[in-house]
Amino acid sequence: MRIQAAIPEGAEAHAAALYWDAFGQKLGMTMGPRDKALRFIQRVMDANHAICATDDDGQLLGVVGFKTYDGAFVGGDYSDLVAIYGHIGAIWRAGLLALLDRDVENKRFLMDGIFVDATARGQGIGSALLHTIMQEGRDRGYPELRLDVIDTNPRAKSLYERHGFTKLKTSHLGPLRHIFKFRSATTMIKAL
Repeated sequence: MRIQAAIPEGAEAHAAALYWDAFGQKLGMTMGPRDKALRFIQRVMDANHAICATDDDGQLLGVVGFKTYDGAFVGGDYSDLVAIYGHIGAIWRAGLLALLDRDVENKRFLMDGIFVDATARGQGIGSALLHTIMQEGRDRGYPELRLDVIDTNPRAKSLYERHGFTKLKTSHLGPLRHIFKFRSATTMIKAL
């Protein structure tokens, strides 16, 4: 396994598919159907806001994204939504996606998603990516790393806890749980 900055050129479609596999359950009603979601993700993906793991042949195994004031691994704006979903589809999607947006801050480096190919899980790739994003935060001068994990992903929460992350707060979605398919998100932090 090799860890490198950015998504390798030519691996964008695979990265988009892995992203959708990891987060499609919570984004499905908002970003679906799958083919449009994949086109949107590829359109807005900023490979420079990611760190990835590849095998010796360059095959993408996993990605950890981050968000800064300069952008996010998967961001985009209203015009990107319009380009994929049309004006009507963009209007309601923009409103719902705004509810999930997380602001960057000066105190904590914001990890914005981590995912590993299903065929490569259990090989330490998630842990390696987590250690690398922590080092990236230290290199950028942040005292802490921040992430959010949803209640329907206990495996990820266990990974974070094993690596010393602690709960900062939990936010409940209320009736929006029917749209996003999770009830709450826990913000976790770790001193760097």
